[in-house]
Amino acid sequence: MDKQLRVTYHYNSGFSVRIGSTLFVFDYWEGENGKLSQAGSLNQTMLSAFENVYVFVSHAHPDHYSKVITQWKSVAPVSYIVSFDMPVGTFGKRIMPLDNIVLSQDIRVKAFESTDQGVSFLVNAYGLSIFHAGDLNLWHWRQESSLREIEAAENAFYKALEPIKGEKIDLAMFPVDPRQGAMYDAGANHFILMIKPRIFVPMHWQDRPEVAYDFARRSKTSQTTVLALTKPGEQATITFAEKTLDIHIIEPPKDLSELAAVGSMKLETPDTEEPTKNPFEDTDLPVNFDEDE
Repeated sequence: MDKQLRVTYHYNSGFSVRIGSTLFVFDYWEGENGKLSQAGSLNQTMLSAFENVYVFVSHAHPDHYSKVITQWKSVAPVSYIVSFDMPVGTFGKRIMPLDNIVLSQDIRVKAFESTDQGVSFLVNAYGLSIFHAGDLNLWHWRQESSLREIEAAENAFYKALEPIKGEKIDLAMFPVDPRQGAMYDAGANHFILMIKPRIFVPMHWQDRPEVAYDFARRSKTSQTTVLALTKPGEQATITFAEKTLDIHIIEPPKDLSELAAVGSMKLETPDTEEPTKNPFEDTDLPVNFDEDE
């Protein structure tokens, strides 16, 4: 039976994935000073339309987390799954690399290592598998790093990927960060060749959409389609058949009436099957997760 999901790009590494009446939200961030447009934001009306919302935070870098997510539980049945190394006081289920969490009969989560902070996530839901890398990547800077540093980065990356080999992945979201300079996309290309996700969506491309478009043009393979979503609120509805993909791109809403229509959409639960100099110094400060503030 064909299976369908809808993936929405919010900002930076922030995405949500809808399968039927369930919404999965990954590393949602509204930008510095909350600059994310209404078209790209998740609002209370949208969230309240879902039977279940699962919110994932891969690590505590400020560009992977907006505190607004703590308010969502007042309007929707929200569950939080967060990395083991989040600050003390963090709400939700903590998860370690290689841990498995069963969220329901049809939804399971497994965490993998990162080559920066935190974890990456693999979500198996309703017969589909979704991977969000967090900050898992081959973090090297060819113009600045020594050969020893580059070799260490490569070894750490290959080691982190080893447990993921053999996993079926329908949709993957993975960093393609141009700040790395030459061979900035080495990690993403290696991931595609080794893991072979059916759909690969580049993220973390530093407000340079041309990077995502160029990567999508150059890096697709016979087994992996690379899809660039670059506008906050842009969506892709993807239907997975055994040997084919059908992808329908939906432009972001342009006004509040369209946003209201999205928020009031009818949702259906899918048919279920058997459970099958460091460029990051400016984002290393921890986030205060005190819910009472």
